[in-house]
Amino acid sequence: MKPAQIFHQYIWIINTLRAYHKLTLEELNQKWQEDGVTDGTPLPRASFYRHRDAIQDMFGIIIDCEPTTYKYYISNKEVLSDDSIERWLFSTLTVHGVLADSAAVKERLVLESAPAGEQYLNTIIRAIHTNRRLRIGYQKFQAEGYERMVCPYALKLFHQRWYLLALNDEDQMRLYALDRMTMVELTDVPFEMPADFSPQEYFSEYFGVLTDHTPMAHVVLRAYDKTPNYLRTLPLHHSQREIACTEHYADFSLDIRPTADFLGELLSHSDGIEVLQPPELREKMRQMITKNLKRY
Repeated sequence: MKPAQIFHQYIWIINTLRAYHKLTLEELNQKWQEDGVTDGTPLPRASFYRHRDAIQDMFGIIIDCEPTTYKYYISNKEVLSDDSIERWLFSTLTVHGVLADSAAVKERLVLESAPAGEQYLNTIIRAIHTNRRLRIGYQKFQAEGYERMVCPYALKLFHQRWYLLALNDEDQMRLYALDRMTMVELTDVPFEMPADFSPQEYFSEYFGVLTDHTPMAHVVLRAYDKTPNYLRTLPLHHSQREIACTEHYADFSLDIRPTADFLGELLSHSDGIEVLQPPELREKMRQMITKNLKRY
């Protein structure tokens, strides 16, 4: 069986249990045949057990069975809403399966451009997996290109661009956009990844990829009209909390380092978001808006 077909079966099991919450194997099997997952062929118990183990290994999703009702269910649904690679992989494969099934209407599907720099992903992931240094060629905007040896620590996807977080040969942590790389070469030179380093923690105080020395701030935003619903369904940061709600607006608090990435995101909401606190950030936003108005 092709990998794409197996992944499709994994995704079907996960989404079916998400939709119906709890099902016996017989009930799951009936829906399996009704949906024609394998052209109406039943799902053998042994195959289901193999799929269940693979789903846990690949996506971190645990499918448990109630001992009294023999109903299967996802016991850790929270993994489907976090920012883990398993969640991203599940989402990506789900979309892939939907698009594959929708080939007949592909002309009516409008998609965003694929993330830039994907041609280097395989080599970079191999370097991360084997803890080997990379030699990269890099060309910043409006700057001369250069080559550098780096220790690849992590990859981050942001606004349709892949970024490599790496320690350079000057012992400095830097971010390199893959779409600005001119070459990537895997070397035989090993490096030791710090055991206590966590990419999630490294980015946890930021929005986006800029990780400068901007001080931490307790930010309070007021969202108007339909914007509160956008923030509720897609929070700007894991620290986001809704602290007030009225008929016309809702207030949200965040504990974050308000870098240029974060300010740009706020500006992208136009008049839908107002910064209430801290005063210095509110003033900075006012200056940015005033400067922008002078261009019109």
